[in-house]
Amino acid sequence: MSGVPTSFHLGPLVFHTYGFGLAIAAYVAYLYSRHRLERAGFDVEPFGRFAAALVVSGLVGARIANIATNWSYYEEHLSRWIAVWQGGLASFGGIALALPVAIVLQRRWWPKSSLARFCDAMVPALVLGWALGRFLGPQFMVNGGGHLTHQWFGMRYAGQSGKRVPVPLIQGIEDGLLWGLLLLVEKKWTTRAAGILSAIAMMVWGLVRAYDEHWLLGDESHSGSLGVQYAGLALALAGSIIFVRQLAMRQRQRDLQESDV
Repeated sequence: MSGVPTSFHLGPLVFHTYGFGLAIAAYVAYLYSRHRLERAGFDVEPFGRFAAALVVSGLVGARIANIATNWSYYEEHLSRWIAVWQGGLASFGGIALALPVAIVLQRRWWPKSSLARFCDAMVPALVLGWALGRFLGPQFMVNGGGHLTHQWFGMRYAGQSGKRVPVPLIQGIEDGLLWGLLLLVEKKWTTRAAGILSAIAMMVWGLVRAYDEHWLLGDESHSGSLGVQYAGLALALAGSIIFVRQLAMRQRQRDLQESDV
């Protein structure tokens, strides 16, 4: 028996808690992103269309990736392709599709702005939204838990037997701590190069996501699980490269300024 509700009723209507929670998280991320962009001096007039495009592309990419990595199941259950309320959204699939969409639209609607500055303004809000989404989304979906456990912190999830590691709660805490770290870096490291916040988020989130998949969620024989782990490590590596590159560019700019003096 599940210890968390996966749906609730309002009269004849049935609402799936998983999707409702993700909608709340997305709305909070939207408001916070808009606030941060406005504070950073960006024109927020086209931001509603930008956010809608990211949400749609992220959901589509996440679903496509999940279907692709679980094709042996979905080819026999075509009606489950759209059953996202039962879970089945692959994080990296969403990122893989939403990222190029975001870059194209950023160039279209904010052509004179720096992509690095734009990302730095957005990333803390996205991380906070992700943290809230972990608490309100996968925590209340079918098959939302991790590996079996007999520890005191184990929880029961619909569709899974026995007590499970409450991975959504753990990931929510991890993402919340990452959000706090980004705000601390932003406040204390005022002379940081543009893109540093985004690079830190990529490094930390990529490594933590790979760790969680390996130790708390994944099945080593499953291609989807291995893909998540490799994608997490690749994201962390890309963040490391951006971090070093942006610091080097910042140092070159300082050297040029000092030589001009």
